[in-house]
Amino acid sequence: YFSYALFTVTKEKNNAISIVTGNLVYDLKVDGTTSNTLTIPAKSAKEFSITLSNPNNRTARFNFYYVGSLNSKLIAGYKIEDEANVPPEEKGINLEASGSSGSSNTYKIRITNNSTSSKTITLGVGIGLDYNDLTLPSDGHLFNEYAVSPSEILVQNLSSGSTYSDGTYTFITGAEPNNYIWYSGKLWRAVSINNSSKTTKLVTQWNMGAIPYSSGTATFDGSFIKDWLNDTSVDGFLGNLRDYENFILTDTNWDATLTSASLGSITKPKGTTIVTATVGLLNMYEYQTSYRGSTYGNGYLNNGLYWYTLTPSSSSDIRGVTNSGSATTSAPDATIGTAFRPSIILKSDVKIVDGMGTIDDPYRLKGDNDNNLSGTLLNTRYSGEYIHFGTGENNLYRIVSHETEGLTKIVSAEPLKDSGSFKTSTFGNNILYSNTNTIGTFLNGDYLTNYVGSSYSDMISDNTTWYLGVVAADASYRLAKFQNTTSETLTSSTVTAKVGLLRVGELMAGQFERSSQKGGSTSTGLVKLYWTLTPYSSTNVRFIATNGNSNNYTPSTATPGIKPSLNLKSNVVITGGDGTKNSPFELSMN
Repeated sequence: YFSYALFTVTKEKNNAISIVTGNLVYDLKVDGTTSNTLTIPAKSAKEFSITLSNPNNRTARFNFYYVGSLNSKLIAGYKIEDEANVPPEEKGINLEASGSSGSSNTYKIRITNNSTSSKTITLGVGIGLDYNDLTLPSDGHLFNEYAVSPSEILVQNLSSGSTYSDGTYTFITGAEPNNYIWYSGKLWRAVSINNSSKTTKLVTQWNMGAIPYSSGTATFDGSFIKDWLNDTSVDGFLGNLRDYENFILTDTNWDATLTSASLGSITKPKGTTIVTATVGLLNMYEYQTSYRGSTYGNGYLNNGLYWYTLTPSSSSDIRGVTNSGSATTSAPDATIGTAFRPSIILKSDVKIVDGMGTIDDPYRLKGDNDNNLSGTLLNTRYSGEYIHFGTGENNLYRIVSHETEGLTKIVSAEPLKDSGSFKTSTFGNNILYSNTNTIGTFLNGDYLTNYVGSSYSDMISDNTTWYLGVVAADASYRLAKFQNTTSETLTSSTVTAKVGLLRVGELMAGQFERSSQKGGSTSTGLVKLYWTLTPYSSTNVRFIATNGNSNNYTPSTATPGIKPSLNLKSNVVITGGDGTKNSPFELSMN
């Protein structure tokens, strides 16, 4: 851009009028280097830091755009972050003179390249005088916010043959597609997309619990599991999902039609048994369809654990998946505690704003992708989020709930280890947890001193109430805390202690790693069975098994692992991290 001046002047003095004109220039840097191109390798996502500066000695107006049309396999846009600016509108934005505050802006641009070859985007900059609106060239385009619907990016980011449509739904298939999503402190897998409504069905990657399915009926409607999934209290799954009305459908139909067919020959259910609920489970047809082949154990929905679906195989049996990926049937009250994976439906207007869909970089949802949480109270965060707590090798914990107002209940992310090996222990001489029983003595003594350390121990609330209600094979999970299944009257069987264990049916009382074979592979050895504090009977105590289900042991002879649980004080604040496994929250006290 050039500035010109033309004057008609009548002047009677001897001195001449001096008029200075010149060029307006700009300084554009990509990741700190002068450049105007953004190159993205094939099948990857990349973020760029774009700095636009005004090197002129006067205020000038700038806009910022990309040149030409984007390749159909590219998704590009700016990210909203505290340290980044939102790119200007077409008319531009004023930047102050060089050397002044406000002479440069920094923008974060994220680009996903779903094609099989590297792609390059060329940037352009417009400049003008500070009082003139700018316009874009004919081939110039402004960046919009990086926000794309799951229904669009999930299919686009998968290779050919990794989807299958039955006319109503497009299913994600294969051994390990890029369909991981992080939402509300939990890792999910995208399963299918409704071809008409563009909603997306998710299921948790790991087993979120293990409770009796029902008192005898094989129907999902009226089951203990349906109750737990849709419990909106502080103890329930739905009640601990972040702003769920904004993210998921609350009037979903779940097809629980009975089928006795063998895995591989199950046809699409005809919808003869529909259950309406916000949270449900997958059915066997959906599991079968996730892997279009004969070896279902190789499919991504086999997580190496046992878990059960909402599909009955008869009026008295439910159907599930084994750790090898095959189908299994069981009486609802004979499984002692049935492992399950909650399923939800994302609304069509939910947007993905980050991530590549891999296990280490899952997709992140707009409104659930917080950053710069330093100074935030921990008691405002969500069940499942990760925390750095304690010393040594046992320093990864997860938020359970905010069961006590103002406090944050947490649990060790995995059973305790000593020098890389799982620590084991008997429960004690009786079924009731206490400070004098074997496991309670350890947790409220040696554990605090040698596994936690004084700086973290000071964050723990001294007097937590632990509920010790009995949950039998055909009983509701609510009996672990309440006197009956309908009232809010608490059980009279309690103990007060600084450190305890999770109870059966409590959030995060499941298995969150693979326990054994998946599709014929060797054991990973990543999980350990561990005690809960819930009695199963007058003689035995419940534990969470390595296959994901719940069972019971004699407290004085069995030696499962230990997952400590405790409440953190109300003045514990976040000083770093984003709550994911790779970046857990760092903590301090106000």
